Amino acid sequence: MDDLRTRIAERLRSERESRGLAVSELARRAGISKATVSQLESGTANPTVETLWAIGDALGVPFSTLVEAPATGPRLVRAGDYAGIPAAAAPYLATLLSASPPGARRDIYVITAEPGNAHVAEPHAAGAVEHVILTAGRAQVGPELEPVELAPGDYLSYTADVAHVFRALSPGTAAVLINELR
Repeated sequence: MDDLRTRIAERLRSERESRGLAVSELARRAGISKATVSQLESGTANPTVETLWAIGDALGVPFSTLVEAPATGPRLVRAGDYAGIPAAAAPYLATLLSASPPGARRDIYVITAEPGNAHVAEPHAAGAVEHVILTAGRAQVGPELEPVELAPGDYLSYTADVAHVFRALSPGTAAVLINELR
């Protein structure tokens, strides 16, 4: 719990300051007291989900930006694991796979690949992260020494500051790749 409070305090302060907002202005926009914002930024308050949603809305960031733990290694989400709701249960389902951290820049690519030679990318800048959603075919993706086999709909994120690979395993392989630089 203390890690969560600390993470919220640091992210809240960072997001507020990056927008040039005073504590009182953020409190006004979020419809909460100035004391609450101050306590959250000092890590001494236990916020409700509603309070964090209001603050996120006032800052123009998703709720997850304030609470999501930083990635510590590859993160894999299989297609069937999105939100735990069968597709037939809802006509539209949006699952947040990764929120953009403060100060990040993201480039988005569409990849098409055929079996044969793997694409091996040199390490990117320190802190770079890649996110891949396989849309068709099968592929091995991720750190060159530990790639993961993906099927359509699978999501994988991994640190891209080491050599990494995209190897198509079946014809017509396609993916969306998001390169995040911090």
